[in-house]
Amino acid sequence: MAYKEFRCIVCDQTEENCHCHRYCALCQSDYGVRLTEDGQYYCADCREACDYKTQDQMT
Repeated sequence: MAYKEFRCIVCDQTEENCHCHRYCALCQSDYGVRLTEDGQYYCADCREACDYKTQDQMT
């Protein structure tokens, strides 16, 4: 099954290749941030609160 790769909105790279400064788009934390489908990084608490999924959580 093919899936859409999540890409950073700043550099248009996948999470593995992105070298941007990573911080949560909502709370500005830099702890445990991950890229989500909207192309921004979010910490675990904000991802959970907003129901954002990381690439590896998509099925």
